[in-house]
Amino acid sequence: MSAIILDGTAYAEEIRAQVAAHVAELQSDGRVIRLVAIVVGDDPAGRLYAASQRRQSEKVGIQYELIDLPESTTQERLLETIDRLNVDHGVTGILLHLPLPPHIESSLAQYRIDPYKDVEGVNPANIGLLFYGEPIIAPCTALAVNELVRRSGLVVEGANAVVVGQSRIVGKPITMFLLSQNATVTACHKLTRDLVSHTRAADLLIVAVGKPGVIGAEHVRPGMVVIDVGINSVTGTGPDGKPSRRTVGDVDFEAVAPVVRAISPVPGGVGPLTVAMLLRNTVEAARKQQLTRSEPAAS
Repeated sequence: MSAIILDGTAYAEEIRAQVAAHVAELQSDGRVIRLVAIVVGDDPAGRLYAASQRRQSEKVGIQYELIDLPESTTQERLLETIDRLNVDHGVTGILLHLPLPPHIESSLAQYRIDPYKDVEGVNPANIGLLFYGEPIIAPCTALAVNELVRRSGLVVEGANAVVVGQSRIVGKPITMFLLSQNATVTACHKLTRDLVSHTRAADLLIVAVGKPGVIGAEHVRPGMVVIDVGINSVTGTGPDGKPSRRTVGDVDFEAVAPVVRAISPVPGGVGPLTVAMLLRNTVEAARKQQLTRSEPAAS
């Protein structure tokens, strides 16, 4: 039996339609939704991503602004820029494009973003609150993974879940997200011994390593759900015999798909859903900011 292909592109379209309706509702109450992105230095990939974010934002009615800072920007100036956006009630969401120039400490900049405007969910307040299952704004990638799992039909509660890759922004938040949903979670990383024995025991396998083909047919068994978070650019040979580049995941899709119950493709899986979740988080941020500002002051 062929695996169910978890089409993140189609699911993202549904979520964007929902976001557009929510934005229209807020706008009818006089609320402007404005997302501000910051790019520091000359990063072509970051600018392409920013252009994509602008298109997606404008389609759903979210205003998008890009602050373009030079490579020479100091840590102090970047933090001052973030502080200014934090106190600006006209700004709904803030996101910071990585990588930053080497003289800037990325974590300090990310941590400076107001948790209520942290639409990527990377502030330690939001990451930490995942421990309790109650982040102010949840990390976009973890939300995207959760949506794909939900669409697969797998019941997370009580399931054996294995997360391969434990980065601060992706793997660890996903691990905590699954724990908050009462899955039994095994966290694997580069020092894990006998990876196959762990992955084959999973009902749900999530891979976020950044290494093409790290998961093959020997790592899976029938009935599993596999979510591939990896995005890797590899060089191959095109039909004309010339070198070509293509995007692949961490999972050997051709080898794994015939075995498992459901799998997310790369591209077209987690990636487009993550952008859709960013838009949804921007609306969620607006709602929560409105609530906190309308709450009466403590006596």
